[in-house]
Amino acid sequence: MDDAAAVNMEAAEGDLSAVNMRLFAEVEAVAEFITNAKAEIASLRADEITSEHLPTATDELAAIVGATETATNTILGSMEELEALAETVDQEVSDKINNSVTQVYEACSFQDITGQRIGTVVNALQHVENKVTALLAAFGEEFKAAGVERPATPKRADGKAERPDEDLCNGPQLPGNEISQDDIDALMGFD
Repeated sequence: MDDAAAVNMEAAEGDLSAVNMRLFAEVEAVAEFITNAKAEIASLRADEITSEHLPTATDELAAIVGATETATNTILGSMEELEALAETVDQEVSDKINNSVTQVYEACSFQDITGQRIGTVVNALQHVENKVTALLAAFGEEFKAAGVERPATPKRADGKAERPDEDLCNGPQLPGNEISQDDIDALMGFD
C-alpha cells in the first residue's frame, strides 16, 4: 500500500464500511495494475520502437513496393515488345503470343494489390508509432521512475542494431546497404 493510501486509511479511523473497504481494495488494485503496466512499457524500450524498429520496417516495406513496381514495369515493357513481335508472325502463332501476353498482363495486377496491402500495413505501423510516441509523451519520466531497466539493443559499429540472424539476411538490401557489382564480380572471380 502506498503512503497516500496509508494516510487516508489512518484518517478514516474505523469509519470504513465493508463496501468502502472493497472499493478501496479495487482502487488499490487498479493503481498497482497501472504501476505494473508502466514498468512493462518502460522495459519494452519504446524509444527504440519509435526511433529504429518501426522506421526500419516502413523502409523495408517501401523498398518492396518499389522493387515490385520496377519489376512490373520491366515485365510490361517486355510484353509490349512481344505484342509488336506478334504482328510479324503468322496468325496462329500471333494468337498464342497474344493470349500469353494477356495472361501476363492480368498476372501483373499483383503489383497494385501488393502495393495497396503494404500501404495498409505501413499505415498500421505509423498508427502504432504514433500511439507509442503518445505513451512516451504522456508518461515521459514516469517510465524511468518505474524502476525497470532493460539494456539498450546492442549496436554494430555503424550504429545499426545487431541481429542474430544477420548472416542469413543476404537478400535484397535497402539503397546504400547493397553489395556493389564490383564486389560480387571479385567474389565470383570475374575480375
